[in-house]
Amino acid sequence: MRRLIFFVLIAVALAEERPMYTTKYDKFDIDSIIKNDRLFKNYIDCLMDEKPCTPEGNEFKRNLPDALETGCASCSKAQKTMAEKFYHHVIDNRIDDWMRLENKYDPRGNYRKNYLGLDIETTTVAL
Repeated sequence: MRRLIFFVLIAVALAEERPMYTTKYDKFDIDSIIKNDRLFKNYIDCLMDEKPCTPEGNEFKRNLPDALETGCASCSKAQKTMAEKFYHHVIDNRIDDWMRLENKYDPRGNYRKNYLGLDIETTTVAL
């Protein structure tokens, strides 16, 4: 009986495991994008479907909705670090871009509520 329970628990744990995003871009230099207004704008335009994307921009855009919904559950440690740098840079320094991204990818403000600890109903644009 104990063996059966053990195997059932293992099966449940394996069934709940999420596939990870590709780690192909884990060494991507997010700081070089954040520090360069022209490159940063190109990535924002990519995410907003206003301009073509680089391969890494396409990967980020493809995974962004799921990452926001799941708290980056399928992200590697490097991807979580990059995402946090990116989000905080946009929130702290480019609020207009943040609002555009939030309206497109998180219109209900779940990211803001769940991960930033901010109540969307009472938070103003001047975060």
